[in-house]
Formats: sequence, C-alpha cells, structure tokens
Amino acid sequence: MSHDLTFAGYAARLRQFIDEPAPDDAQFNALALDLFGLQFEHSPVFRRLCQHRGVARASLLDWRQIPAVPTSAFKELEVTSLPPDERTAVFHSSGTTEQKPSRHFHNAESLAVYEASLRPWFAAHLRVGQCVPPATSSQPARLPDLRLLALTPSPCLAPHSSLVHMFDTVRRAFGGTDSFFAGGMDASGAWTLDVDAVAFALRECVSAQRPVVLLGTAFNYVHLLDALTVQAIQFNLPAGSRVMETGGYKGRSRVIPKAELHALITQRLGVPTSHIVCEYGMSELSSQAYDLAIRHRASGIAPPPRYFHFPPWARAQIISPETGREVADGETGLIRVYDLANVRSVLAIQTGDLGVRRGNGFELLGRASAAEPRGCSLMSLEDLTL
Repeated sequence: MSHDLTFAGYAARLRQFIDEPAPDDAQFNALALDLFGLQFEHSPVFRRLCQHRGVARASLLDWRQIPAVPTSAFKELEVTSLPPDERTAVFHSSGTTEQKPSRHFHNAESLAVYEASLRPWFAAHLRVGQCVPPATSSQPARLPDLRLLALTPSPCLAPHSSLVHMFDTVRRAFGGTDSFFAGGMDASGAWTLDVDAVAFALRECVSAQRPVVLLGTAFNYVHLLDALTVQAIQFNLPAGSRVMETGGYKGRSRVIPKAELHALITQRLGVPTSHIVCEYGMSELSSQAYDLAIRHRASGIAPPPRYFHFPPWARAQIISPETGREVADGETGLIRVYDLANVRSVLAIQTGDLGVRRGNGFELLGRASAAEPRGCSLMSLEDLTL
C-alpha cells in the first residue's frame, strides 16, 4: 500500500494508529521507518548523525536500528526539520537557570500530534470515580465533573514549558471550568506557588465532596506540603481524588525520597498512595510514560512497584553504556525512547537517565553520573556539527 510520504501524511497515519484499540508491532515499525526517512531527508543534524554511523535510508528494516540522538544535542544544536520561519513554538528543558536549556521546536501540526498523543494516555492512567470511556485523538474522553489543579505557572507565564503545555492541554480536554493554575513566577524566573489559593480550592472540594486532581512536579509538592505543615493544615480529599507527580527537583527545593514524599502527600492531603500516579516525560519527547497505580486499583489488582510504561506509539529500551545493546530483564542501563509522536525533531532519543528493564516497562533510578554510552549510536557534539 502506498502512503503519503510527507509530514502531514505521516501525522494523519499516526493519529489513526493512536486511535487503534490494539495497534500492532508491524504498524509501529512501518511508521517508525517512514518517519526515519522523513527526518533523514529534512533534518541536517540527524542526517549527519546517520552518515557518521554509516546508516542509509534504504538500509534499515527495523526501528531498533534507527540511531538515537542524545538529549545533550538539543542544548547545542537545532535538532529539527522545521525551517526557522515555521517554528511557531519551542519547549525548553527545565534545568536550573545556570544551565543551557534544550530546545524542542514545534509548528501547529506537530503540536497537534503532541496533544493527540498525551490525551488518551493521560485519560487511561488518571481516571476518577468511574471508568473513563475510551478516548481518541479526535474525541478525547471527558472525566466526570473533574477539577484539575495545576501547581505550576500558567502557559502565559511559562510559554516554553512542555509540562505546562501538557497540563493546559488536559485542562482544556478534561477539566471543569473552575480548573486553574496555582503557580506563579518571581523576578528571577523561579516558579512560585499560591498556597492560599490551593488550600481554598481544596476546602471547596472537600465541602462539595467533589474529586480533585492535583498536577505538579516533586518540588511543587514539597513547597505545598511544607507550607501546609507550617500552617497546620490537613485535608481528607474526597474519594476519587488523585495526585500526578512528575518527579524532579533540579535544585528548586529540598530533595525527598519518593516513598517519603508520597507518604507526606497521603498524610497532608488524604490521597492514598494507590491514587498517586507518577509520570515520566521530558521536553525532548512528545509522549509520556506513567506507572500503573490507578489502573491496577481499578482492575482489582494489587499495585506492583512503580514501573513506567509508554503508550503503544512509543517504545523504551534500556541500553548498556558499555555495549550499546539492550540489557536483559532486571538489568540496569540508560533509557532510550523511540517516540513516533516526535514528528519534527527526531524519533529516537538517548536520555541520560538510568533505568532497570522490567518487562515492557522500566523502573526509573535517576540521572546517570556519566550520561553518554560509548558503544551505541551516539557521538560527540563535534561529530554532529562536522
């Protein structure tokens, strides 16, 4: 079957794949190879990477052979197929202000794919009260009377945050009219939190016995919990409420081990750990991974350890830094992600995060001290700029 081998044609096929009830591996492989061809042709940085590795467009038969670009390249180079005049949005990584951020460029079409990717996977993992009807990219499921409370700044204050854009996308798709962003930004650009506004909204939810979903980073929750502790405020949020926690501190608060943070959330907010969902994502990706806490609870299955799973249109591999090959189940390596929704950058991303392979998911360990593997499809930035 012939396909429209343009970015627009690929995006249309991907959205159909996202809507499939049970997309298969052959479809994933075909889409990955077609996207590889488009990115090879239109992304100079990616083409140099492939040429350095001796990889030609016609030589690949399997998505696992596609060279991965390190996240560090997004800091120094324009890893994109979009010409400058078509870059209508850019997401930056959320490191400290002293670090040079990564840049992930988008246009309206690639942003639409990003949103189509995040909505159904969010709906599948953050369900409230009753089961959520199946969502599609064109008709996302609506959660019943859902109040979303984001602990981050709003999109107008943080227009380059992919996380904020994600929260705004799910607010528009699933949230009630009284959903809002409780974060702000100080003169230095650091994120702040209006704790009084959060506490007022949570009291309303308790009074009305209406479930609420809190969305934020680990450091957002530390700021909130510390303030509630100082003020001796404690909530017992209504059944069906839940917390989405994205992890990451980046020097913005004291660091708390995840189990301790979740215990404090349960203590101060009354949300059981079974309704605290962890998310893994980054500005260089367009799809997110979640743990299965609430999905297992809804199925009556005892929650396993917090292993992350990407949607069917993204695949994670755990790569040995020594050999460049995928490790065996239970072994540790660096997380590599193949994301079909990364339409206008590159689909294969080599992260600097350590993980343990757990079946078709992974356990996140944190940042690697030496982030770049030697034996896999990576090179120095000097090689990429030749």
